Amino acid sequence: MASSDSARISQGAANRTWRNYLLDPRFQLKYTGMVVAVTASVASVLGLVAYRYSRAMTEMTAIAIANDPNADPSVIAGLEQMMHAQDTKTLLGIIAGVSLLAVALGITGIVVTHKVVGPAYKLRMLIDDLGQGRMQLSGRLRPGDELQEVFLSLKAMVDTWRGIREEELRDVDAAIEAARASGMSEEGLAHLDALKVRLERSLGIG
Repeated sequence: MASSDSARISQGAANRTWRNYLLDPRFQLKYTGMVVAVTASVASVLGLVAYRYSRAMTEMTAIAIANDPNADPSVIAGLEQMMHAQDTKTLLGIIAGVSLLAVALGITGIVVTHKVVGPAYKLRMLIDDLGQGRMQLSGRLRPGDELQEVFLSLKAMVDTWRGIREEELRDVDAAIEAARASGMSEEGLAHLDALKVRLERSLGIG
């Protein structure tokens, strides 16, 4: 029972890991599929040329041996069998190599696109926060992620806006103190207090 639970936990962790890497499956799989298809096609063509060359060499060798009057027929048959077996091994090696290359490129493509899609996804979330009036950036990009310059530009913009909002908040605080000192009614102060609350929310205060 314990080993079964452990296996399920391991499988669940693996699935979560791949889901984390596939933040935008449509784009990532499309891009990776294109790279894999092109590379596998080129590798297959080159492999086919190599296989045909190997077959041609086998046939030439078989003809040369067959034309040798001193050759032993049993030796000829054994050599031909060995050469055909070598051709088969060559073909299987080419297929295995192309398959391994496709898998390696697929994994690499997903990891590489994640370094672009991940930051783009995070930037989109940050922009959504800004669109809702929250003048703060939660977290930052990881080392090795792409779009670092875009994130730094966005951070500089948010810092500027945040500085303006903080100055406005200080002005509102000063206005509230002045209004209270002048004896303004609670109804009048309520508008200033509401403005202060909005500014504080946008700055993540309170």
